[in-house]
Amino acid sequence: MGHLLVTRQTSQVHDPGGFFLSGTRRGLRPNIFIIRPMLPSGLVPFRLYSSFREIPHTALPCPDPEVNMSSLRQKLIDRAGIPIAQCEAATGFGTTSYLSAGTGHPVVCLHGAGAGAVTWYPSIAAIAENFRVIAPDVIGYGESDKPDAPYDRPYFSQWLRDFFEVLEIEKAHVAGLSQGGAIALQFALENPDVVEKLVLVDSAALGAKPSFWPMFSMILMNTFPSDLTNKLNARYLLRDPDNRDPNHGRYSVEVLRMPGGRNAFVQGKGAAVAAMAREDLANIENQTLVIWGENDQLFPVDQVESSIATIPNARLHRIDDAGHLPLMDQPDVFNEILMSFLTAQEEAAA
Repeated sequence: MGHLLVTRQTSQVHDPGGFFLSGTRRGLRPNIFIIRPMLPSGLVPFRLYSSFREIPHTALPCPDPEVNMSSLRQKLIDRAGIPIAQCEAATGFGTTSYLSAGTGHPVVCLHGAGAGAVTWYPSIAAIAENFRVIAPDVIGYGESDKPDAPYDRPYFSQWLRDFFEVLEIEKAHVAGLSQGGAIALQFALENPDVVEKLVLVDSAALGAKPSFWPMFSMILMNTFPSDLTNKLNARYLLRDPDNRDPNHGRYSVEVLRMPGGRNAFVQGKGAAVAAMAREDLANIENQTLVIWGENDQLFPVDQVESSIATIPNARLHRIDDAGHLPLMDQPDVFNEILMSFLTAQEEAAA
């Protein structure tokens, strides 16, 4: 059975099987869970389960909207201009925080290597008009757990599959930005029947090689997170740094300063963003939209066109006057392109 892990209980979740499941907040899921059958008196014996896999993963209830994990995060959520639930899911990789808005068919939005789900603040409202938006803080980022881990593409893909199972998502459109695009590619490769449409936004893993200054500024930001390194890094992420809500940069610094906040960068060693093999790209058959900022200095678009052409059902849409974060540089244009692609399938299926 191994050692007992004792942690504080933070949630009780109603399970469809008629139980309350008690879990823990930080680190990998513990070896001990307590399940109490729900009886009126509430005074019943409990049963202990020691096996990691015997207990179903569970989506934890959304916290009271008045309780904010981060005021900077909340300000970015407020920028979306619509009601957004802040939720948690207990997965085998640790607790995953996520944002949820809208109703309908799910669109899972994966952010890049920094900040968290709130990176999608310019697009959440647009997507939520037609779909249910599910934007997780990728494991290692945002308010999610930050365990010691390899942080390579297979690791992130396995985490995402677990997250899908927790939320009982059978199929979804998946959109990935930067490193999130690399995760989406790996996930689509390994789970083709789970992913419907695939959206890659200035995606990693397609072979782009940053020049010295964009790479240097990114390393500085992750090594010495501060207002100064954030401002330097922003020059290479956006066509115009003023197009980004300043709270996003501040929140990026805040996340890196959290306990374990640099684990993904230090322990991952860039493995998640390394180029995928052409034969793997050729096996991704999902309808794929690739959106790219014409002025991306981190991943120049000219360096990825041949890789995009390898994906059988992919088409590239370049956005003028936009850098690595086109959803911030040109949000209206970006959202129109994104929604035209996502809703086309919905209309065809109607």
